[in-house]
Amino acid sequence: MKEEKSSYQAGEIEEAVQAFWTEENIFRRVEEMRKGGEDFFFVDGPPYTTGHIHLGTAWNKIIKDCILRYHRMCGRNVIARAGYDMHGLPIEVRVEQKLGFSSKKDIERFGIGKFIEHCREFAATNKDVMSRQFLRLGAWLDFDDPYQTMHPGYIEAAWWTLRRADEEGMLERGFRVVNWCPRCATAIADAEVEYWDETDPSIFVKFPVEGRENEYIVIWTTTPWTLPANVAVAVNPDFTYARVEATKGGRKEILWMARELIENVLKKGRYQDYTVLSTCPGTDMQALSYTSPLRDQVPAQRQIRHRVVPADFVAPENTGIVHIAPGHGWDDYVLGCREGLEILCPVDIHGRFTGQGGKYANLFVKEADPVVMADLGSHLLAQESVVHRYGHCWRCKTPIIFRATEQWFLKASQMRDRMLEEVAKVTWYPDWAGSARFHDWIKEARDWCISRQRYWGIPIPIWTCGSCGTYRVIGTFRELEEASGTTVTDPHRPWVDQVEIPCACGGVMRRVEDIFDVWFDSAVASWATLGFPGRKDDFERLWPADFITEGQDQTRGWFYSQLGASVIAFGKAPYRSVLMHGFALDAEGRKMSKSLGNVVTPEEVIRTQGADVLRLYVLSQNAPWDDLRFNWEGVRNTARAINILWNVYRFPLPYMILDRFEPSSRGGMWEGTYVRENFSSLEPVDRWIVSRVNNLAAQVTGDISSCNLHRASRALVQFVLEDLSRWYVQLVRERMWLEGESPEKTAAYETMYYVMRVLLALAAPFVPHVTEAMYRNMKLEKDPQSVHMLPWQKGDPALVDRQLEEMMEAVRSFDEAQANARQAGKRKLRWPVKECVVVTDSPGIAGAIGTLAPICRERANAREVRAVLDHWDRIGWKAEPVMKALGPAFGKNAPRVRELILAADGNAMKAALESGGVFVLSDGNARYEVTPGQVTFVEQLPEGICSAPMQGGTVYVDTTLSPDLEAEGYAREIIRRFQEMRRQLDLRVEDFVRATARIPDERICRMVAETWKKGIMDEIRAVSLDFSCDQSPAGKDADLVRDWDVEGVSMTLSLSRAAQD
Repeated sequence: MKEEKSSYQAGEIEEAVQAFWTEENIFRRVEEMRKGGEDFFFVDGPPYTTGHIHLGTAWNKIIKDCILRYHRMCGRNVIARAGYDMHGLPIEVRVEQKLGFSSKKDIERFGIGKFIEHCREFAATNKDVMSRQFLRLGAWLDFDDPYQTMHPGYIEAAWWTLRRADEEGMLERGFRVVNWCPRCATAIADAEVEYWDETDPSIFVKFPVEGRENEYIVIWTTTPWTLPANVAVAVNPDFTYARVEATKGGRKEILWMARELIENVLKKGRYQDYTVLSTCPGTDMQALSYTSPLRDQVPAQRQIRHRVVPADFVAPENTGIVHIAPGHGWDDYVLGCREGLEILCPVDIHGRFTGQGGKYANLFVKEADPVVMADLGSHLLAQESVVHRYGHCWRCKTPIIFRATEQWFLKASQMRDRMLEEVAKVTWYPDWAGSARFHDWIKEARDWCISRQRYWGIPIPIWTCGSCGTYRVIGTFRELEEASGTTVTDPHRPWVDQVEIPCACGGVMRRVEDIFDVWFDSAVASWATLGFPGRKDDFERLWPADFITEGQDQTRGWFYSQLGASVIAFGKAPYRSVLMHGFALDAEGRKMSKSLGNVVTPEEVIRTQGADVLRLYVLSQNAPWDDLRFNWEGVRNTARAINILWNVYRFPLPYMILDRFEPSSRGGMWEGTYVRENFSSLEPVDRWIVSRVNNLAAQVTGDISSCNLHRASRALVQFVLEDLSRWYVQLVRERMWLEGESPEKTAAYETMYYVMRVLLALAAPFVPHVTEAMYRNMKLEKDPQSVHMLPWQKGDPALVDRQLEEMMEAVRSFDEAQANARQAGKRKLRWPVKECVVVTDSPGIAGAIGTLAPICRERANAREVRAVLDHWDRIGWKAEPVMKALGPAFGKNAPRVRELILAADGNAMKAALESGGVFVLSDGNARYEVTPGQVTFVEQLPEGICSAPMQGGTVYVDTTLSPDLEAEGYAREIIRRFQEMRRQLDLRVEDFVRATARIPDERICRMVAETWKKGIMDEIRAVSLDFSCDQSPAGKDADLVRDWDVEGVSMTLSLSRAAQD
């Protein structure tokens, strides 16, 4: 061991520790150590390689690393490759921005091959950047060999999985409505849609009823651009609808709408009067048909028979009638399929109207809104604006549209029951993440659109014949090479697009141009990371994953995509347990964004506070599944906690080094034998802290095993702050200051060493750098090289004394109370008091104070501490009259009775009333009987006695000063000043000094010199101490001279280093 002279310097410590890990290859050595342990297979949810990590990404990796370090210390063989999602729109959009592109046309003019190379380089570069950032957090995953979705082996796993889907009859080519990004010109998944408020038109439109003059069905919409694709209106069969004659400007019209919404609709249309002609249920409205008000602008509308159809999703709002465009809405599409409606979608991949859109051809859909509204003319009943939540592309932030298009789908809707059965077998943290949130998402699962009309991604391995229309799903590169007779040099576009397969019909099969949805890429991670299907041994031994963890949004994303792909491919869930964590937000609960100026980067926190502070902060701030509201004050509090841990670690080192302390060991390896063998004979405070740290170990083990990382980390911090720093160290330090050898000091050293070794092991998964630094200084010659090579400390029940812990809690409550009582009496803790008395009605508390009286005396700086049951005879009682009871009892004499009560013997009155009697007050010839309820009693403390409540009782402190107490008080004040001067001279613990004290107050000078000279010398390690009462200068040749004011008494103290022998 060496002495640590500097305070906690996070940057220096963490840099040194990471250099040690790198130079000594510690991560690989730990892996090698655990090879023979029980397998623990973890799959890293792959982040997109788009640039620097954000706070949420850092929190995610810290959670993973903490749990994995724990499992390694438990002896498990942890398999944990880092993973990176290196395909898809996130990378494409960033590369497009870099190249100055705005559309797919720019990419195709540039060249798909060249664009793919830019994407590949961008993803690879950012992977390396992110790996360095994760390593700086202290994350231990396999970053040397991470799984990468762009690598051929990974791509082959995705191909194999799609072929399994085809074999299971779960793959189909279908015409469906999908989320569509017009800027990226591709379908996007539900999980890739982000919602925020947009302002859109809110219009009420009159559809002319066919065959009836001036009669209309009134609908409402916020997407005027979908009206050119209208084919029907929907009514709720359970609603009552009204046929209303409405008057405006002298002109009458007949309007259809829900009966309960008449007033609101007509008010918006500024009608002056109306009459309800008739009502009917929604089922009767199905007999109506209508014509489009845009039939002149959109010729396709003239060919459609517009119907009224029933739909239970129609809500009683606006008009109670919904316009249906099956080509531009999912509910509309499902309804259209059920009712046999035409699926009209006159919008192209860029969100512009095609020729089918008639007048609106080539207009972007949102640009068409005002044109459509103008063309509606008199059919536009009312026009407003509405602010509502609207979906946007998660990467380019463009508002999405719904668009009917031909895509490749996995039949997720047919797997719901199977997926729900598998979800129920998984252990979820928290439980409701699976039983409620994820369950509800799967229950409503739609068929999964897996195709995307982009470039940088895993090409869908489907080859179709242009002659006969058959298709073939390729499962491996070898299969493709054998089928085509061509070597596959790169499975990406555009190279794989050039591979052709002869068809049995004599035609040529070419690959469909689509790539996979990136969620399908990551869906195969749990078997792709094991090299499956190329290698099967690891898969058969390890799969499914023992544990995964990601953010709550992944119930719609990675948790779901993995489950769907796995159930198709293997008939079971790909994971055994899942932790769902929250989002990282700012202090007000807002999402961090550059536009709000509230972004906090991990680098910023690490630069100012250190990685361990960031780790402990995010792990302890809240439950993992709750959102993290980042605030700097919390970070600073965490930094203070780690600094206190560092100071606790530093505290005993100089004394241990000075005394050449060597912890008990077996063959140079520490095993905690001294504490185990001597536990029952240890001092109570030593036995207590050993018990506490073993209880802590059991608690942390349970909490981390159940993913309650916040509870585990908070328990560690609480132990350091309250049990170790503010209690044990304060009680044990004087034993460490003892000169020479002594069993008491040895026991203190052994206990402190034991506690720190157990604590370092427990804290290592949470704060791996600082624990490594401390362990390296404390470890014995034959101990493991790294703290992360130690076995996990789960707590030894044989070293737990629960009764002692309960008694110590009573003592700590006493300690707080006596300090409060002293403060009330304005008596500092350095000044001794004659007596502290605990009054309690609990024999347990009285017993604790009696058993641990030496600790109580030391903490209270009291000559005597004792407990009495029920009442201390020095405490008197004063009677207080209750006037609202005296008035009715004594009438006009009540004021006189009040005076008599105040003047009476409160003790005698209380005793009489508590014995069940009355207390008689005499006033001349008058006698008044006082009964319970007419008086209350308050304590009457003797002069110099102060009190404060404690758990189960009251503490009374006698602050009266006697001459010997006063002498000790001044002596302690002088010792404190001399110790401060030693620190100013930067003296070592073992350095001796010469001292002088000039105290002009002769009484105090003689009192302290005669009774406390030797005590002061021992405390400050002085070879000489001279007192003087005169006014002459003191210690003018000393190394340090200071004037002090001690409780109003002027003193001059001097200090010089003593010559060393």
